[in-house]
Amino acid sequence: VPLLGRQIHVVAAKGPLRIDWFKLSLLPWLEGQFNVGAGDIPLEKIKQALMANWQSAGGVAQGLLVSATSSSLVLLGWIANLVLIPVVTFYLLRDWDVMLANVRGTLPRAWEPTVVALACECDEVVSAFLRGQLLVMLALGVCYTVGLMLVGLDLALLIGMLAGLAAIVPYLGLLLGISAASVAALLQFGDWLPLLWVALVFTLAQLLEGMYLTPKLVGDRIGLHPVVVIFAVMAGGQLFGFTGVLLALPVSAVIMVLLRHAHDRYRSSSLYGPAAAEPVAEESAPGVPAGGGD
Repeated sequence: VPLLGRQIHVVAAKGPLRIDWFKLSLLPWLEGQFNVGAGDIPLEKIKQALMANWQSAGGVAQGLLVSATSSSLVLLGWIANLVLIPVVTFYLLRDWDVMLANVRGTLPRAWEPTVVALACECDEVVSAFLRGQLLVMLALGVCYTVGLMLVGLDLALLIGMLAGLAAIVPYLGLLLGISAASVAALLQFGDWLPLLWVALVFTLAQLLEGMYLTPKLVGDRIGLHPVVVIFAVMAGGQLFGFTGVLLALPVSAVIMVLLRHAHDRYRSSSLYGPAAAEPVAEESAPGVPAGGGD
C-alpha cells in the first residue's frame, strides 16, 4: 500500500509534464492526421489545474486506495474465519480423544490421577455453568416478554426473546432490549409515558436476574453460594471490566474446585494431624453398674 501510494503521487506529479509532451509531440500529429487545432483543447487551463491540485488529488487517491485495501483485508479475514471455523471444529471433534490421550500420556505418573480428576471436575463445573446460563437467558426472555406485553407493545415477543438471548453477554441483552423496546414504544404510542414502563420492566428483570436467577440457576449448579456469586460478578467487573463480568462465574467455579481439592489434601496430610480418637466407654462387669461401686 505505501508503494502504491508513492507511485500515485509520482503519476500525479508528472501530470503537467504529460501536458507538455501532449502539446509538443502528440498534438502536431493529431493536427496533421485529423485536422484538430490546438485552440480546440484548453491545454494551459488543464496544466494549471493539474499543477494546482496534483497534491490533493494524489492524497485523495491514496486515501481511497488505503480504505479499499483495509476493507478488502477485513472481508478476506472474515471469509477465512468462516471457512476455517467449521474445518477446525471438525478436526477437534474427530481427534479430541486422541489429543486428550496424548496430553494425559505426557503427565508425570505420580500426578496423573490428581490432574485428571481436577480436569474432569472443572469440565463438569463449566458445563453446569453453561446450562445454568442458558436457563437464565430463557427466564430473562420470558420476563422481558411478559413485561412488555403488559405495557402493550406489539413487538413484545420478538424484542423480549432477542434480549434474553443476548443476555449471554453481560449487559448486552439489557442495552439491546431497552433500546429496541424504547424505539418501538415511541413509534407505536407516540408518547413518552410508555418509555417509563419499558425502563421499569427491564430494571425489575435485571434485579430479578442479579438477586435470584443467577445465584439460583447458576450458583447452585456450580456449587457457589449466592453471596459468592454476587460478589464474584462485582469483583470481576471492578477489576477487569466487561471481560471480568463475563468470566467471573466460570473462573470462580474453577477456583472453588481447586480450593476444595487443596482443602481435602490438607485434611488428609500429616500437617493437619491425626484424626481425634473416638472416646471408648468403660465396660462394666455383669451385674455391676458403670463407674464401679464400693
